[in-house]
Amino acid sequence: MKEELERYFVKKQPLAFRMRPKNINEVMGQKHLVGENKIIARMVKAKQLSSMILYGPPGIGKTSIASAIAGSTQYAFRTLNAVTNNKKDMEIVAAEGKMSGKVILLLDEVHRLDKGKQDFLLPYLENGTIILIGATTSNPYHAINPAIRSRCQIFELFPLSEDEIKQTLNRALEDPERGLGTYSISIEEQALDHFVAASNGDARSALNALELAVLSTDPAADGQIHITMNVAEECLQKKSLAHDKDGDAHYDVLSGFQKSIRGSDVNAALHYLSRLIEAGDLPSIARRLLVIAYEDIGLANPQAGSRTLAAIQTAEKIGFPEARIPLANAVIELCLSPKSNSAIMAIDKALSDIRAGRSGEVPLHLKDAHYQGAKELGRGIDYKYPHDYETGWVKQQYLPDKLKNKEYYEPKKTGKFEQALATVYEKIRKNNL
Repeated sequence: MKEELERYFVKKQPLAFRMRPKNINEVMGQKHLVGENKIIARMVKAKQLSSMILYGPPGIGKTSIASAIAGSTQYAFRTLNAVTNNKKDMEIVAAEGKMSGKVILLLDEVHRLDKGKQDFLLPYLENGTIILIGATTSNPYHAINPAIRSRCQIFELFPLSEDEIKQTLNRALEDPERGLGTYSISIEEQALDHFVAASNGDARSALNALELAVLSTDPAADGQIHITMNVAEECLQKKSLAHDKDGDAHYDVLSGFQKSIRGSDVNAALHYLSRLIEAGDLPSIARRLLVIAYEDIGLANPQAGSRTLAAIQTAEKIGFPEARIPLANAVIELCLSPKSNSAIMAIDKALSDIRAGRSGEVPLHLKDAHYQGAKELGRGIDYKYPHDYETGWVKQQYLPDKLKNKEYYEPKKTGKFEQALATVYEKIRKNNL
């Protein structure tokens, strides 16, 4: 009777929950961690677990690995959330750990752990009473307090491959205990491929869509549940983008976006722009395009900055979906523009000197002389006013003595505008030597 009740309640749980691995050997993907002779597999085999933080996009196996570790070691396993569970809940887990000698605690959203909960956990992590497995979509090196981070191994997880997603779905279709094996299901190969491709490496998303398709489709006259491409598209209508505006994947997409434009790859840049558009993230697109216009294109095409700003202002006025049009215009122009980073390189070199304490006194002839007694102090004496000279330029020292021969700006000749600047710069430079 007890076993029947357990099976009943298990069947009431979502498919993605039921299909979580019971041991390390059932984990799909993440072979760099759980494969033969890899670090987590070695920990489990040696029964020498240490606290760890697992990070990566949603639905790729963080909770699955935690439950598999617990199932492989036979330790008590508890799950809490750093936001929704309070300190009292953690005290209960700690008491259980004291009684049994050790407990595995999966702490979801570990990057949201507040100071009170953190201070409570630290001594239990130190003495090994609690083996913490923290799960987060954020980069722990940025988001997690150093006190917790220093007591944990940090492991990055990656989206599952299409083959791994397909294996997961086939396992769910065949498993009569935890999966859908008790149903008579006929699924088109094209429909299965849609679940695989549209989930974007997120096994949870694929399993949820498959379960919805099976449970919402009436059996046909032959008694089978037929999952067609139309059914699959209705149950998983668009790709599940691994894009969290506060998560690590967000910055990876932005990084790929800028580097594609810098590398003049129009197609890659439009791909990453599309991902940002699908996420509805106009503020990040706008900020990054303006940065690119001045950092990567710069003086090679100075007008690109103002045209990029105009495109962004237009996009903000008209909103999505039409905003994609001016944004695409801007991206294509920036990709195919000549590139120059001479301005950012120059200012960064100058800032580096200032931050290293290399500055010095402003030359006397350049100092402010617009007050009584300034001339008596030598201020402004011998200053040569450039507009008094036919060339509009006159040789004199402007940098402090310590830096008088310093050169920060190194022009690039990738665009006509900066080529013209380079000619003037070289002429002045030679006359100043």
